[in-house]
Amino acid sequence: MVLFAALVALAGPSTHAQTALSGEQIHISRAAGPIVIDGDLSDPGWRGASRVDTWYETDPGDNLPAKIRSAAYLAFDDRFFYAGFEFDDPNPSAIRAALSDRDSLPGDWGGLMLDTRNDGHSAIVLMATPRGVQYDALSDDASGENSSVDFFWDSAARITDHGWTLEIRVPFSTLRYKNADPQTWGILLRRNYPREFNYQFSSAKLPRGGNCFVCRANTLVGLEHLPAGGHIVAAPYVSAAQDARPRDLLGSPLVRDPAELHGGLDVKWTPNADNAVDATFKPDFSQIESDTAQITANQRFALFFPERRVFFLEGVSLLNTPINAAYTRTITAPQWGGRVTGKEAGVAYTVLVADDRGGGSAILPGPYGSSTAPLDFGAKVLIARAKRDIGRSFVSMLVTDREADSNGHNRVFGPDFQWRPNGSDTVTGQFLLSATQTPNRPDLTPEWTGQDMTSPAGTLQWGHSTTRLDFFASYQGYGGGFRADTGFIPQVGQREVSGNGGWTFRPEGFVSRVHPFVYVDRQVDQSGALIFRSMASGLETNSGWGGYTNVQFHNEDVRTGNQLIGQRFITYYTQFSPSRAVSRVSVDGSMGQGIDFANSRPGHGGSVNLSATLHPTDHVELDLLQNREWLNVGDASGGEARLFTARISRVKGTYTFTARSFMRVIAQYTSTDQDPTLYLSPVSDHTGAFNGSVLVAYKLNWQSVLFVGYGIDRELSDPNGLQPAGRQIFAKVSYAFQR
Repeated sequence: MVLFAALVALAGPSTHAQTALSGEQIHISRAAGPIVIDGDLSDPGWRGASRVDTWYETDPGDNLPAKIRSAAYLAFDDRFFYAGFEFDDPNPSAIRAALSDRDSLPGDWGGLMLDTRNDGHSAIVLMATPRGVQYDALSDDASGENSSVDFFWDSAARITDHGWTLEIRVPFSTLRYKNADPQTWGILLRRNYPREFNYQFSSAKLPRGGNCFVCRANTLVGLEHLPAGGHIVAAPYVSAAQDARPRDLLGSPLVRDPAELHGGLDVKWTPNADNAVDATFKPDFSQIESDTAQITANQRFALFFPERRVFFLEGVSLLNTPINAAYTRTITAPQWGGRVTGKEAGVAYTVLVADDRGGGSAILPGPYGSSTAPLDFGAKVLIARAKRDIGRSFVSMLVTDREADSNGHNRVFGPDFQWRPNGSDTVTGQFLLSATQTPNRPDLTPEWTGQDMTSPAGTLQWGHSTTRLDFFASYQGYGGGFRADTGFIPQVGQREVSGNGGWTFRPEGFVSRVHPFVYVDRQVDQSGALIFRSMASGLETNSGWGGYTNVQFHNEDVRTGNQLIGQRFITYYTQFSPSRAVSRVSVDGSMGQGIDFANSRPGHGGSVNLSATLHPTDHVELDLLQNREWLNVGDASGGEARLFTARISRVKGTYTFTARSFMRVIAQYTSTDQDPTLYLSPVSDHTGAFNGSVLVAYKLNWQSVLFVGYGIDRELSDPNGLQPAGRQIFAKVSYAFQR
C-alpha cells in the first residue's frame, strides 16, 4: 500500500497520451439489431454501424493511401463489442489462408487493436485469418507484443468472389477498462496483404522512426453504459497420465507406473471492469508441446525458454522490465497460486503469490559463465509490480521474494522508469537491490552454505529513432552477490557498456529498405579486467516476398579461463515468405574463428540453422528445423581436428480439421559427436536423444479443451542404438463455466 500510494502521489493527476498522437476520431454506435457471428455482414445489427473507409499503407509504403479497398464496421450492445470487415482482393485465388492452430498467422489476416484504458501504452490485439483462425496478444510500447496470452472472443470469416469478410465479437467481460461513462478508447484497425510485398494497412498513420506504436491509434468515442464487472469464469480440469520408464539401466524393459489422475480448478473474477482476481488450485502446468531444443554444447550461460502456462499470463506485460528479474518459469510445480491484476487511481499493478513444491534447476550466475543446481525443495513465491503512467512515460516498482523451505531466501526490489520526452527519444532505467541467504545445502552445490549476500544491479538505456537515423546506448552493472532466483539473470559481477547506430535508405524496387549499422560492446568484471569486447558492422535489408536479410562481421575478444582469445567471424540471417505453399523459409548461422570454452583455446567453426513452414494443402502444416554447429581445434600433430559437431532435427506436422480441432505429430532428434582425446576432462564420444509425440486436440475456446496424446523418449546407448527411455499416455479435459 505504501508503494501504491507513493506512485499515485508522484504522478499526480492522470494524463493521456492519446491527446497529442492519436489518429482520426471514430464514433461508434449501438447495434441496430442482432448480429450473428458467421462471416456474413448482412445482419440487421450492421445497418447504421460506424463505417471506417480511410486506410493507409504503412508498409512498405510510408502512410500512402491503401492500394486495396478495406472497410470496417463498428458497433456494440449491452454485452459485446463488434467489428466487421470487408477486405477486397482483385485475385481471391491468391489469398493465403491455410488452416492452422490458434495464434498462427501464416498469410492474410485482419482485425483490430483496442487500447481500452486509453493510456496510449498497451492494447489487446485480436486478429483472424480468412479461415477464421484466431490470433490474440498484448501489445505494449515498452515491452513489445506477447502472443502467449489468450482471451475469450468469437470470430468468423468467409472467402468471397471479391475478397473476404470477417466478423469479431468481444465480450466486455474480456476487456479491462475504466469505471467511466461515456468511455473513450484507442482503436487501430489493421490488415496484412502478402503478395509481391508484405503490405500492411492501418486505419491510422504510423510515422516511421517513431518511438511508440499503440500511441498512434485512432480515438474511439460513443461507448456508454458498459457493464461494470462482476464476471466469473471457473475452469475445472481433469487429467490422466501413465508413465513408463526402464526397469533398471537404459535398455532394460519399460515398466509402467500406476496411472495418475489429477484434477484442479482455475477461477477468474472481475469485481469491476478494471481489475481481475485469479486463483488456481492444484494447477495443471503441463505443456502439450515440448520446447524446441537448443544446442547446448560449448555454451557458457543458461538458455532462456519463454513462458507458455496460462495462469502466469494475466497482465504478463507488467512483469517485463529492463532487468529480467521476474521470470515465472522459475515457479516449477505450484500447489496453489493467486493473483490480483488491475488498475486503480492511475496505477497498474499485479501481485502474484504461489506455493511452489520445487523441481527443476536454479541458475548459479557468475561473471564468466553460469551453472545450475537442482531445486529439490519447495518455496513460497511473491512477485509484485506497480506501474504509473505519466503521459507517454512511466515510473514503476518491482518486488520479488522467494522463501525457500530449507531456510534460504532471495528478495529483490527496486524502481524502474521510461521517459519519452518526444517522439524520437526513449530513456529507460532500472535499479534493483537483492538480499539473499542461500539454502544450507552444500550437497546440491558448494555455493549453498547458508551465506548472506546483498548486492545491487542497474541499467540505463537511451534509444533515438527517426526516419533515417537510429542509435541506442546502454549501461548495465551487476554486483557479484546479486541474485534473482525468481528471475533470469545468468551473469553477475560485471559491468557492460554497449551501443549501436545505423542509417536507413529506402530504394524503390525489390529491395525496399537498406540499413547499414555498427555495434560496439565492452564488458569488464568487478576488478576492471576485460571479459568481453566486440565491434561489429552489418547490413540489413527488407525486400519482396516478405524478405529480411541481416549480415554482420564481428571482431571480438573473449575471456575464457585465464586468457583473452580473439575471434573474427561472420553471422547471417535471411527469411522469405514466397508463396501460399511455402509460407516461411529461413537460414541463419555463422562462419569463422571460434572459441572452445570447455578447454579455453581458439578454434574455427560455424553453424547453419535451416527452418521452414510449408502448407502442402490448406489443412496440412509442416514445420521443419535442421540445426548444425561445429568447432575445430588444434591437435597434437600441429593440424586441426573436429572437437564437436552438434545437431538438432525437428519435424512438426499438423493436420487441422477445423479452426477448433487438429492432430499434431512431433519428432525431434538431438545428437552431439565429440573427440574425447581433444578434451581436458572426460566426455562421451557420442550422445543422442529422440523425442516423439502425437496429440489430438479439440478447443471450444482457449480454456474449454480436450487433449489426448502419446509421447516417447529414447536415448542413444552404443552399440545398441536408441533405447527406450520413457513413454507417456495422457489425456486432459477442461471446461470454462462463465457467468
